Amino acid sequence: MKIIEVKTKKQLKQFIQFGTDLYLDCKYACPPLFKDEYDTLNSETNPAFEVCEAVYYMAVDESGKILGRIAGIVNHRANRHWNVKKVRFGWFDFIDDLAVSKALLDAVAEWGRSKGMDTLNGPVGFSDMDKEGLLVEGFEGDQLMAASYNYEYYIKHYEAYGFTEESSWHERKLIVPESVPERLLRVAAISRERCHLRRLEINSTKEVMKTIGYKFFDLIDDCYKDLYNYSPLTQRQKEYYSSIYFPILNYDLVTIVVNDKDELVGIGITMPNITEVLRKTKGKLFPFGWYHILKKFKAKQHDEVDLLLIAVRPDYQGKGVNAIFFEHQLPNFFKYKAKYANVTNVLDTNDKSIANWEYFETAYMKARKAYVKLI
Repeated sequence: MKIIEVKTKKQLKQFIQFGTDLYLDCKYACPPLFKDEYDTLNSETNPAFEVCEAVYYMAVDESGKILGRIAGIVNHRANRHWNVKKVRFGWFDFIDDLAVSKALLDAVAEWGRSKGMDTLNGPVGFSDMDKEGLLVEGFEGDQLMAASYNYEYYIKHYEAYGFTEESSWHERKLIVPESVPERLLRVAAISRERCHLRRLEINSTKEVMKTIGYKFFDLIDDCYKDLYNYSPLTQRQKEYYSSIYFPILNYDLVTIVVNDKDELVGIGITMPNITEVLRKTKGKLFPFGWYHILKKFKAKQHDEVDLLLIAVRPDYQGKGVNAIFFEHQLPNFFKYKAKYANVTNVLDTNDKSIANWEYFETAYMKARKAYVKLI
């Protein structure tokens, strides 16, 4: 076995493909979109490289067969924000061989030390827009598009390397009720009246950009700045994520709340669950993957939807704004005949986010953790 650094586009494609191939026989895993992975890891396309630097390694055997992969990332903006010297690791996948996982982690640790870092931290990505956390509970359940999946044997590899837990998240599957709860409607009405709030009628990307534009991501920065490892977004990142996500949103499932001064107060975003489609296409848009994904997004029925994001301006938190989100979105869940709504990566310490789900019955939960080790 040897460790090689990814330096060419061909090697980067192999690095990405390994993450899909390792899970081809796993019925719970969901492959990412290959193009999204390539654009994220490519310094020419991902604006995170304005504030980050990264290195990618693969472990290969004598024949050149890939045994594992890992990304090392230094997010200088996040390190300044938190006053730490962390080298992050992510895209960390490997066969069940302790020598392989150790060699990959050692390579990133050595690279991190060369950059003046003193702590190894992961699995996390460039920013909160990337997947994070090692799955430690809930292996027999479908992976969601916005979340990560890993085999259970990964846990012993982290333990063997001497990591210490630093943060934890959980995931819930919520049962969609048969009607909008009366209590939720009362709270939404009180919140609108007392805080002078209203919901914007938005039906297209053009309308989003015209009414709130990049304030969408300004609000996310304001809401999430104190959450684990958060890295404030640059202007280019805001433009980049707007161009990627706004065009694919189903605006029946987007809630935007403003106050009487037309200031953005809260946003809630839900998307159809496309796990099965990504499995069918193996994460490839071509030749026909794009058709199946587009067909799923435009379908009139979705058994499951994914609650991707809820953000409320800090001075409006705890005032019932979340009830306005669900007052709007639940009738559309009924419209699309959704039975379940999935919630990914809620920090165990984020009591305000956990309170969002008080109106619902929880069906099951996954758990993920992030780790650190001094280097």
